[in-house]
Amino acid sequence: MGFEEAYEEFKIYASKRHKKESFERLCRDFNCKILPYFKNTNIYDLTEKDILRWKDELLSFNYSKKYLSKLYYVFSIFFDYCCLYYNIEKNIVRNIGNFKIPLNKKKSDFYTREEFELFISGFDNIIYKSFFILLFFTGCRPSEAMALKFSDIKGNYLSINKSIERTGNRDLCTTKNIYSVRDVILSNSVIKCIFDLKKYYTIKYGQCLEDYFIFGGVKPLSGTSIDRYKLKACEKVNIRPITQHQFRHSYATYLISSGIPINTVSKLLGHSSVDTTARIYVHQDLTQEKRVLDTLNSYNFSFQRLCRDFKRKLSILKHFLMF
Repeated sequence: MGFEEAYEEFKIYASKRHKKESFERLCRDFNCKILPYFKNTNIYDLTEKDILRWKDELLSFNYSKKYLSKLYYVFSIFFDYCCLYYNIEKNIVRNIGNFKIPLNKKKSDFYTREEFELFISGFDNIIYKSFFILLFFTGCRPSEAMALKFSDIKGNYLSINKSIERTGNRDLCTTKNIYSVRDVILSNSVIKCIFDLKKYYTIKYGQCLEDYFIFGGVKPLSGTSIDRYKLKACEKVNIRPITQHQFRHSYATYLISSGIPINTVSKLLGHSSVDTTARIYVHQDLTQEKRVLDTLNSYNFSFQRLCRDFKRKLSILKHFLMF
């Protein structure tokens, strides 16, 4: 069975098990970094040495650990398919394991409450301003926020039950996973934004239907236009830009640093476990570290006194042993 032939059949299999956008990414990564290398080989002839040589070649390009891990995942599920349908005994990709490169941890940026207030003051457009207010005060993923409709407002709660494809036709699709379907409580500032947007669309269109997108009205905003308005606001107030996703990061960090229990924050973010929240969003807080140090230092422990007591007891013990 030729590698390329097996891949074409795998695509049919994968297209039925992945969301459209993730399937397109899978094919793009496979076509770019895997297929060209193994295109003319037979899947039954592949060995672990072949996989190691492929990995060595990719490591020479200094790709990020995240990107290499994506390629490993794509290649692994392809071989899972081959093992299942072509009677290959073992998944040699999984046997070799993921790429092992030094992890250079980048500090993930976010806005504090004060920085966000400065940033948001740079907007004149009500739609884009409201979009970022909602991101900061709900922790929505950008794709979830773009997909929101007025019908998703349930009193003081926001029902997050869909997302929007960031590329292609930008169709509505499911959320990232089942844990992402959730209700998030709305702050007064977000409720006011939604009320103001309803009035804005009523003036613009002569009505505001429940099926309208909260951010865009008849059609949703595009990611590129959101970034364009974001950068203009940053330049206007002279603040560093952060990514759209990092407003979700800002929300989580703000809540955790304010003392909200991490399990509550995890549910609001739609994470499958508290461990995910802790790993991604909990950051070192110097003020908290100082509290830890003050607590430890408050215990007046004298090492010298301990040594003196120990020597005294040792001397007594020696005295008794002499008899």
